[in-house]
Amino acid sequence: MSTRQEHDLLGTREVPATAYYGIHTLRAAENFNVSRARVHPELIKALATVKEAAARANLDLGYLPAEKGRAIITACQEVARGELADQFFLDAYQGGAGTSTNMNVNEVIANRALEILGRPKGDYATIHPIDHVNLHQSTNDVYPTAMRVAAIRLLLPLADELAKLQEALQEKEAAFAGVVKIGRTELQDAVPVTLGQEFGAYAQAISRDRWRLYKVEERLRQVNLGGTATGTGLNAPLKYIYLVNDYLRRLTGIGLARAENMIDATQNMDVFVEVSGLVKAAAVTMHKIASDLRFMAAGPRGGPAEINLPERQAGSSIMPGKVNPVIPEMVSQVAMQVMANDYLIAMAASQGQLELNPFAPLIAHTLLESLAMLAAAARIFRTECITGITANPERCQELLAVSPALATALLPYIGYEKATEVVREAVVSGRSIKEIVLEEGYLTSDELENVLTPAAMTKPGTVGAVKQGIKEKGKA
Repeated sequence: MSTRQEHDLLGTREVPATAYYGIHTLRAAENFNVSRARVHPELIKALATVKEAAARANLDLGYLPAEKGRAIITACQEVARGELADQFFLDAYQGGAGTSTNMNVNEVIANRALEILGRPKGDYATIHPIDHVNLHQSTNDVYPTAMRVAAIRLLLPLADELAKLQEALQEKEAAFAGVVKIGRTELQDAVPVTLGQEFGAYAQAISRDRWRLYKVEERLRQVNLGGTATGTGLNAPLKYIYLVNDYLRRLTGIGLARAENMIDATQNMDVFVEVSGLVKAAAVTMHKIASDLRFMAAGPRGGPAEINLPERQAGSSIMPGKVNPVIPEMVSQVAMQVMANDYLIAMAASQGQLELNPFAPLIAHTLLESLAMLAAAARIFRTECITGITANPERCQELLAVSPALATALLPYIGYEKATEVVREAVVSGRSIKEIVLEEGYLTSDELENVLTPAAMTKPGTVGAVKQGIKEKGKA
């Protein structure tokens, strides 16, 4: 394999002649070979866009020669489109607050720009990764800025997927409006609800998550680009600082703004903690819905079996005909991972020291993973599960008819103590609530028919009172 020599402050190394990366990437790959996780591609694309904004600003202000500046811009655009992706292979877990990833991007852009100019890779006297591609920049301002851009680019699709999930749940709310079933609190029988009401509650919870994520995007728009090493802006001309942020707004189409206090934006990572917390909240909601669906679909003979989930694959290598709720199970696992990621992000953000947080790579990787995973899970949850759910009205009615929770409707007529006695007798004897009430003479058959109406029990008010004018027994 042919190679080229590159040098840094530690010495000289051989780099593959065809490689767009350079010595800094080579050393980082050796130092941080700890996992199979790679730097998130959205972060690489965002960094390339930040580099393009910087190159355009430097070109306009005369800090870059026209030919070199245009070549760098073209190379940035290619990387931002996802080209040369095989040159970005560094481990996501790396020291240096993102310096290795920044240098990886600098080297690839520099060598691609050299290639565009017809120069050999490694000809850094012509285009240098730091002197030209990284001009007026520091890892400490371009990396956090790219984190924000990448997070916004993944946050909005997640919010959109949640909006679609909400709509799918609302469709089921309407479809199941007439299906009355037993409610459950602490997994014990409770007063009736409609299946539609349950799905309506799911939709409402998802709508809150969607709204929160749409709103929190504004928090990510404050960037420290131009702040260089510590946020003071040392070595970055004032005109460049204004212009580079203007270019980044135009290139991304995002309403980005230079942070009022760039020192704060450089050293503090609390905005990512805030975003992660709201992503976690959405994961919690999805996990709860998935858990409920698994419970209601449990069966087909030994569980509630109130709903049917779409069958997606065979469920057992030994039990014939078994089908598992694999989509809700996947959603729950993704949600658990997002919850764990939120803890990691909080821990990493809390460990910054003075002017910089060295654990930004962990925050970036974990947050972007959460955003991408949860969006994919929401989409699959909707298309492969929610839209195909059907109800079993007969089974719902069967469980409802024998539930002692129906006795709750008797409270206005016979009181709590007598209603409790009725429930206990029903549970012990296996007889129905209606049978025991009639036997005890608490209500007549007609009165009881109106009181123990499950559909009416899903609405506010006292069942039967208005329609029949029933009075409490023993009272005038």
